[in-house]
Amino acid sequence: MQRKINIEQLELGMYLHQLCGSWMNHPFWNSRFLLERPEDLAKLRSSSIREVWIDTTKGRDIEVIDPEVAAAEAEAITRSAAKLRTEEAHVPATEEFGRAAAICDKAKTAVISMFQEARMGRAVDPEQLEPLINEITASVRRNANALISLARLKSVDDYTYMHSVAVSGLMAALARQLGMSDDEVHDAAFGGMLHDLGKASMPMDVLNKPGKLTEDEFAIIRGHPEAGAKMLEATGGAHPSAVDICLHHHEKLDGTGYPHRLQGDAISMLARMGAVCDVYDAITSNRPYKAGWAPGESVRRMNQWTGSHLDTQVFHAFVKTLGIYPIGSLVKLESGMLGVVIDQNPNNTIKPLLRVFFSTRSRAYLSPARTVDLAAAGCQDNIVSWELPETWGIKNFDAYWKGE
Repeated sequence: MQRKINIEQLELGMYLHQLCGSWMNHPFWNSRFLLERPEDLAKLRSSSIREVWIDTTKGRDIEVIDPEVAAAEAEAITRSAAKLRTEEAHVPATEEFGRAAAICDKAKTAVISMFQEARMGRAVDPEQLEPLINEITASVRRNANALISLARLKSVDDYTYMHSVAVSGLMAALARQLGMSDDEVHDAAFGGMLHDLGKASMPMDVLNKPGKLTEDEFAIIRGHPEAGAKMLEATGGAHPSAVDICLHHHEKLDGTGYPHRLQGDAISMLARMGAVCDVYDAITSNRPYKAGWAPGESVRRMNQWTGSHLDTQVFHAFVKTLGIYPIGSLVKLESGMLGVVIDQNPNNTIKPLLRVFFSTRSRAYLSPARTVDLAAAGCQDNIVSWELPETWGIKNFDAYWKGE
């Protein structure tokens, strides 16, 4: 039985089922484990967590059990789950960046742990990711672009892990754009997080090879969707949608994908979404064998792949999610100024919010940089082109849109 107790009632030998409060305030990335170490108990009692749920079938119980109290507790946990789905007010990306960065940091730890468990042949428990998925979907509700923009910034060594986080955020944002229910958004984010789990079974020298793969090596990598699906099915608790995304995110509409060479309507909506999100994060990220493309350039390239590889309608919804000019895009204005996109105007995708910092006419930086809302009344400037930072010799470019 699951029971909610005060943190002072928590004792060694109890099985933690859920930590109440924001996941970002939790002292552990996972919230379900047998409390055996005194230092873990001390850490919990010194944290901001004041209540926890314990599972008395897996560990110690407190002394008194009242059936009416137990029924009330069951109702409370249902209300708690519903509360996580509650809409939060939209905030500017610049306001969400701090929370999104903290989520990315903890998410990286969680995903690394999950992959390590899988590499050692241990069963993966998808339910351990629930708090993480809830935080990602909440961040996307507040601002769809903050977390997915930050998750795009990853080192070569972190790619496998942070790619899972980025695709999860992209899937949540895309599902919302497509008008899916809260449960469907949650499932999309969950599937995105687990879509590359099969790479945990791939040889590390092939997975991290700093160059083009041979045909034999690519054949090995092509096995990761089926390997991941088997891992998820072995848990017995993975939602079928997560297995579907894991297994089919490399299928293409024209039947040239893998592992089953599915065509057209044989590919589910979630798998089509997974394909778009997976490709976008892959081509915008630095890899061992190539530098990532700029967000705007990536959108332009992906548009050329619609109809044959990527679903056109899904891709159009994806572009609406990111904006015609995604956050982090360097653009040139009619005035000759260079600006970086720092947020979207939901009602006008071609007129985003910019941080303008460089004059192409004088080849000089503005001091200080200024914020320009192209959709504001009276603003006469317009975007004329995407630009590459290296073309203008701009260093530390990402700091401009991150507000550092």
